[in-house]
Amino acid sequence: MGWVTPLGADVSSVWSKLLSGASAMVPITLFEADTFATNFAAEVRSFELSDFIDSEAARHEKASRGTKFALAAAAQAWVQSGLGTKTGEATHAGLDPERVGVYLGAGEGAPYHHELLTSAMHAYDTESRKPDETSFLREFASMLPPEDYEQEPHMAVARVAAQFGARGPALNCMTACAASTQSVGEAAEILRRGDADVMIAGGAHSMIHPLGMTGFIRLTAMSTRTDDPKTASRPFNRTRDGFVMGEGAGIITLETLEHAQARGANILAEVAGYGSSADAYRITDIQPDGAGGAFCMRQALKQAGINPLEPDASGRPPVQYISAHGTGTKENDSIETRGVKSVFGAQAPRIGFSSVKSMMGHLIQAAGAVELITCVKAIETGWLPPTINLDEADPECDLDYVPNEGRESNGGVEVAISNGFGFGGQNDSICVRRFEA
Repeated sequence: MGWVTPLGADVSSVWSKLLSGASAMVPITLFEADTFATNFAAEVRSFELSDFIDSEAARHEKASRGTKFALAAAAQAWVQSGLGTKTGEATHAGLDPERVGVYLGAGEGAPYHHELLTSAMHAYDTESRKPDETSFLREFASMLPPEDYEQEPHMAVARVAAQFGARGPALNCMTACAASTQSVGEAAEILRRGDADVMIAGGAHSMIHPLGMTGFIRLTAMSTRTDDPKTASRPFNRTRDGFVMGEGAGIITLETLEHAQARGANILAEVAGYGSSADAYRITDIQPDGAGGAFCMRQALKQAGINPLEPDASGRPPVQYISAHGTGTKENDSIETRGVKSVFGAQAPRIGFSSVKSMMGHLIQAAGAVELITCVKAIETGWLPPTINLDEADPECDLDYVPNEGRESNGGVEVAISNGFGFGGQNDSICVRRFEA
């Protein structure tokens, strides 16, 4: 597995930062944001694609920021898997390129703000107070040389596939903040039905740009705590006022058990179950009772053969950690809490249930895969990452959110769930557990 996050790009060091409660929130430097209601974010700093894929980085010079994040995270996962080198060559002799696929939840690509906004201003007729569309298109086309334009979101999948020689199933979903959770779940289903041996799955996104920030500001979905950005992301806190924008990528390599064992792979965890649902409610509102999120959690647990209401064999809750969607909006946190209570009943208060968005912001379409990696690290280390900035309890949020400090799980972590919920009503959950040979 591999990631690029606002806290860094090395899995081990970023995991240590998460356990220590580090915050990546800073004033925005990617564009001039001083006059924006939210002028801070969690940016990926000091990123160079050449640090991850060597001389091959030159071929991706014109790729979007999010696509470069995807390539870097995929290179880490590819190398750690033992399937190949970071320049893309396969090192496993039995690897069939036509049985290697890519499934991403990737963003909308390069926004070309200067060209777009300049053309729009010049095309506006102040007398009629209407835009001249022909003038806009003509000027925009002249400012954007065709050789520099990539039709996104397909290019993230295309570039990752080309970099690693993956000629099998190639798909992308843009289901908002649930996208990379869905991409991993659907990639696992492709493996289960026998259409591939290996899937490169996850997501990448960067929306720290004028249009991305403006859209969420107009939705009043982001924190405006400009006086202290590091405490702005406060999931489950009574004083929470919205999420903080982040960016990055999370990629994992999935294999069928037979393929992994045949080559002696170091198996990190098992994708035991996947659930997906739609709220079918409102575009930007969640079902108030949390039924959509509860349904996909139940589906993931059902596929994993786990009864959410019964303790495990050692008397612990059936799931020891839940990586919350936990955005820090008033609606999400209380409704997700209701959903977890609905699924786990009396077991719910015994489960560690935290949000790493409090530390690295909301990576939008990359969030789910990054947070799934934290579940695998919790299984590997037995430690739970905290929800920082949780110093004032919300009566509606009364579960164990691992407040402010990471802690060791009593008895370790055998099973974990990662939740990803998105605008439009998309809900996805993945259940991962420790692999026992």
